Amino acid sequence: MKFSNTAENLRRLSEVACFVLDMDGTFYLGNQLLEGSLEFFHRVRGVGKRILFLTNNSSRDGLYYAEKLERMGCPTSSKDIYTSGMATCQYVLRNYPKARVFLLGNEHLAGEFRRYGISLVEDDPQLVVVGYDTTLDYRKMCRVCDFVRAGLPYIATHPDFNCPVESGFEPDIGAIMAFIEASTGRKADRIIGKPYGDIVQGMLEMTSLPPEKLCICGDRLYTDIATGVNHGILSVCVLTGESSPEDIEASSVQPDLVFNRLSDMLTYIL
Repeated sequence: MKFSNTAENLRRLSEVACFVLDMDGTFYLGNQLLEGSLEFFHRVRGVGKRILFLTNNSSRDGLYYAEKLERMGCPTSSKDIYTSGMATCQYVLRNYPKARVFLLGNEHLAGEFRRYGISLVEDDPQLVVVGYDTTLDYRKMCRVCDFVRAGLPYIATHPDFNCPVESGFEPDIGAIMAFIEASTGRKADRIIGKPYGDIVQGMLEMTSLPPEKLCICGDRLYTDIATGVNHGILSVCVLTGESSPEDIEASSVQPDLVFNRLSDMLTYIL
């Protein structure tokens, strides 16, 4: 299936100052760089443009991602990484600055919250935050459902249903939230990550650029591409992860441009 990338959108691509890249399924898969990613990375940096790695995956913190990219041959500062976990910490500090937080998340996410000075508790919380918890067990699920059922404010770091891995997919926070809703009858009061506004606000502050100077690249229509559509940012869907050509054709969320992989954009990075 062939997509028509218009001349106007290709012109916009050539004028981008910062490429906002999803990671899982877009830049790498598991512990393997996707074909062409390294070439793309060096070309963008070589012409003096910026890359901001933007991920909804809250099971890891910024330091982990910086070290992982370094091992892959992509030296990256922590200033060039923004996660839904970081965006959630900032939201909590703005809106619940002294709240006691029950966090459903692993140690990476808990460490992120502690670095922001947020108080994490197991008992008598004032706020519930749900992340992509890779250490999830039934006791934790009972506990979080008790607090949500009691009516406490309930925030989720991001909406993704699955996380792409080398063997296929693993259930992500969307599946966890579905469990919570089935048990409690409640959806999250606020979701922070892509495609929602809180993570976009943080992204714009990090880059100090207007939306028209950014390009968001990702493999998911309902997060990455919807972020571009909802917030006036040029969007590129790559076919290296979750979305297939058939998915794109059938979706109400349409990317501005479609490429097989990141490196297919090299001709337009000037």
